[in-house]
Amino acid sequence: MSQTLFVGGIAYGTTQQALSDHFSAAGTVVSANIITDRQTGRSKGFGFVEMSSPEEALKAIEMLNDQELDGRKLAINIARPKEDRPRRESRY
Repeated sequence: MSQTLFVGGIAYGTTQQALSDHFSAAGTVVSANIITDRQTGRSKGFGFVEMSSPEEALKAIEMLNDQELDGRKLAINIARPKEDRPRRESRY
């Protein structure tokens, strides 16, 4: 059973591959996703990394929380489940 981590403080220039490679030091990375702005395509500075097990997720938090990647300190936590929110109306 995999475990998803929330990763904050990601540098705007960090790629999903670099994020995945960084977390692979703690175990098997199932996926790494950096959230981007829909209009500009620019990173929002946070993302999610899915580790293959809860144990590896905890190891990643212990090893990598408050450590630097591409000049920025990462803040890592267990991700909360996605909440269902109503769709927002377009302002334009």
